[in-house]
Amino acid sequence: MNVARLVAVDAAQAARVLSELREATLAGQRGRIAPRPVIEQSWGRMLRRGVDPDHDFRSSPLPADEVRRRRDESPLRHIMPVLRQGLLSVADVAQHIMVVADGEGRVLWREGSAPVLRKADGLGFELGADWREDVVGTNGVGTPAVVRRPVQVFAAEHFVRSHASWTCTGAPITDPRDGRLIGVVDVSGPLETMHPATLAWVDSVAKLAEARLRELHLASLERLRAVAAPVLARLDGRALVVDRDGWTATVTGMPYLRRLALPKSLTPGRRWLPALGTCAVEPLAGGWLLRVADEPLPTGATRILLDLSRPGHTSVTVARATGTWSRELSPRHAELLYLLAEHRSGRGAAGLAEDLFGDPSRTVTVRAEMSRIRRYLGDLLQHRPYRFCEETEIEVLLPDNPRDLLPQSTAPAVARRRAQPGAD
Repeated sequence: MNVARLVAVDAAQAARVLSELREATLAGQRGRIAPRPVIEQSWGRMLRRGVDPDHDFRSSPLPADEVRRRRDESPLRHIMPVLRQGLLSVADVAQHIMVVADGEGRVLWREGSAPVLRKADGLGFELGADWREDVVGTNGVGTPAVVRRPVQVFAAEHFVRSHASWTCTGAPITDPRDGRLIGVVDVSGPLETMHPATLAWVDSVAKLAEARLRELHLASLERLRAVAAPVLARLDGRALVVDRDGWTATVTGMPYLRRLALPKSLTPGRRWLPALGTCAVEPLAGGWLLRVADEPLPTGATRILLDLSRPGHTSVTVARATGTWSRELSPRHAELLYLLAEHRSGRGAAGLAEDLFGDPSRTVTVRAEMSRIRRYLGDLLQHRPYRFCEETEIEVLLPDNPRDLLPQSTAPAVARRRAQPGAD
């Protein structure tokens, strides 16, 4: 069923059809129609996590001073003019509101039609509120944050019953420097006021906001380049200047690198970096000066860097005395290598199957994937149990927010790590 078209033709009928579908699904029955895949998958997550569809439970909103602090520290503050210009004027006239939440689902800005804002207050859709999907069910803020793409949620497609009179359209906003989710922009309002083109509209404005962030990042690199130029002019040998996220501003004595994988907490001094080897690290305004020491790895020494810091762009880098190479990882291989890095003493096929699927009997799948990984890691991986070679030095780059760790992964072990303290 084309839900958007049905809403445009007859919003009341659409609401009834979706309500019947939702009730049938919650009762474990098959409805007359199937829910849209993105909604069906979200409802499945809610049922597995025990979200109550009949009661809206949530924590208290953040206090006003905490909301202000998050606003001041969030990169979202730089794109609010773009979001307001692209969304707010139309949203206000069309009886919608614009809501901007941070990467943790907390509402930091909320503007638009005054009557709709008052209705939103009754739903707890207020400043500082927590609208993560696993807290309030399928919605236009939390669900786009999980699936990392724009989502429109019509009426009873909301998992919690009290939200069924609303339609919400949200799009994720990612940091172009590292692919990290920094927030979600949402346009919400009564079902009868929604238009089928709202999804494309919100998505387009979110992309404009991300383009603005890219412009700001390029401008910051230009400023760093101006600071770095006289410094590098006085140096001999190989050196480069990167910003705090590893993006290169300028180099000397070596080929240009677009971006360098940096440790999560880089500090001044002599440091080993997989792509360069031993470097002298010095702070520079807005970034780092890295002077390559050109010291080869000791014979037989091997270092592995597992980079999970950028959602959707995971990689493994291997450095040996004979050279260094990198490889992009599939989601499954990223999960398995992360689990082995967590269990340096080793993990059997049944244990990995339990970690990945919650089912220790699925060893055939694990063994097949491990066989594929060993094709490129070779003797660096041992088996019985599966483990990294003892002489290998392993470093794992994790996202700043634990909730961004392999966000598409449904592996129970990864989900437990995302839920540990510090992930909220």
